[in-house]
Amino acid sequence: MRSSLLSVSALGVALLSALPAAGQVLPGRVGPEVLDVLAPSARVEGALGAMRVVERGCSPLPSTDLRRRIVDIAVQEWAFFGFPVLDRLNGARLLPGAAMWARPVVFERTTRRAPTPSAREGERVGATIAGYWAVTPEGPGIVDAQARRWAERGAGTRWNAPWSAAFISWVMCEAGLDTRDRFHRAIAHWSYVDQAIRSRDGRADAAAYVAYDVGEREVEPGDLLCTSSRPRYRNLAERRNQMGEGARSHCDVVVQVEEDEARILAIGGNVLRAVSLKVLPGRRGTDGGVLAQRTSSVPFYAHLKLQGDAISPLALEESPVLAALVGEAGEWSGTPAARVLDALGVDAPRAEQHNGR
Repeated sequence: MRSSLLSVSALGVALLSALPAAGQVLPGRVGPEVLDVLAPSARVEGALGAMRVVERGCSPLPSTDLRRRIVDIAVQEWAFFGFPVLDRLNGARLLPGAAMWARPVVFERTTRRAPTPSAREGERVGATIAGYWAVTPEGPGIVDAQARRWAERGAGTRWNAPWSAAFISWVMCEAGLDTRDRFHRAIAHWSYVDQAIRSRDGRADAAAYVAYDVGEREVEPGDLLCTSSRPRYRNLAERRNQMGEGARSHCDVVVQVEEDEARILAIGGNVLRAVSLKVLPGRRGTDGGVLAQRTSSVPFYAHLKLQGDAISPLALEESPVLAALVGEAGEWSGTPAARVLDALGVDAPRAEQHNGR
């Protein structure tokens, strides 16, 4: 049974029941028989201080499995970063780094910023984040600049630019949206939000996403939900007045929509300094689906609707990638993925199919 509320004491019991041995490593990535994706780290080469981009292209893929691929790609990256969670409904977060699995882990209620990654974690994820940058027009220059920072300051130094839009761009590239007229890969979210607005206005027919105001359409896995902080847009009309101008914004990929709880699970990059899952507010629509809901803590202003075949709203728990990461049913209680999903009230993965390229 799912619950939209996260009880700290209940979570503590759930997570304490099956903690791994000290030093357990975080998950890697699944094999191509489950999800055939070029790892982001394969797009760069060299040690951190001398890293450079070597692969920037995106391959076209059929649109029939587009939603499923987008969700599964995002899920795999969430796993690679250790399944961190930011609960925007209850003001809690879970930062389960590799070392933390060796001691009791509960959702933390705090306003403190997530810590800067250690040098060890920076070394582990550096090539992955560089690979996200590789598919953006400015990516090679940003990776070059970061390599100089790493050489001067070490592996734990922060990135020279926020990488959340680069993450979304890489997901769409690997999902098969190979050209920028289908998805405008960029280092800033507003670039592809503007493209989706143009698509809504009939001026970007090839675009994979169409922009709607929050609450105008039901949310589905594979859609994007976007917020803005500077300026703080309330709707598309306010963005239309500034299209083409820079704006500090953020978008997440919807991976699960839960009608009973009217909540939305979404994955985004550079959240808690990682690829993280968010628990987001929704409300039941009159036709049975879930609509995104703007709140003071989650100031949505745009819902980008993917033009692709529908899949189950429970796409996270039906993900073959997640099933592979959780392991066999008998091992359910012993994996990091399982403990996080149990804490979230998400059912065990049921998918048996594989989703290759």
